[in-house]
Amino acid sequence: MMRAFLNRLRRRLVRLIGFRMLFGEAGAPHSRIAPSTCIEGDAALQLADHVFIGQFNFIDASAGLVIEEGVQITNFCSIVTHSTHDALRVNGRRTAELGGELPGYRKAPIRLGAYSFVGPHSLIEPGAVLGKGAILCAYSQLRGTAPDFAIMAGQPARQVGDTRERDAALLAKHPELREAYEAWAGRAVS
Repeated sequence: MMRAFLNRLRRRLVRLIGFRMLFGEAGAPHSRIAPSTCIEGDAALQLADHVFIGQFNFIDASAGLVIEEGVQITNFCSIVTHSTHDALRVNGRRTAELGGELPGYRKAPIRLGAYSFVGPHSLIEPGAVLGKGAILCAYSQLRGTAPDFAIMAGQPARQVGDTRERDAALLAKHPELREAYEAWAGRAVS
């Protein structure tokens, strides 16, 4: 009886303390970052306001990471600005002897455009750019550049649609939103 009570109490405390969204970062008072998200190299992170970063993400900003206004990063995502897996494999034991940046070491900044969306369980590789208003679908792997307003899916991600088509239907139902949309996106699709 006592053990069950203590377990329930422990779970409630963890939910209360550990999984509540935290508001406000330096220069981004309306951004929300889950406490379970790990951010490495945060000195090289440029975080705009109104950003949402969900639970259990790994974000490596060490080579530079720009997250523009309104970006949503859901849960269980990895964003890595450097990668050593090729360097370690091709250099073998030389890795320990030489140290430093070896042949095959990849390091490049990443940019997530305004009002883009990163679906759950996604991977964004060094040097990637997710254009403004773009969607990276769940379980996708982004390498290279995704154009503005692209819907990207797959491993590696390929463009499968355009968010402006979806947005046009919503804007037709709610024309009062057109001005706010065009303020960040430019002219809306009719």
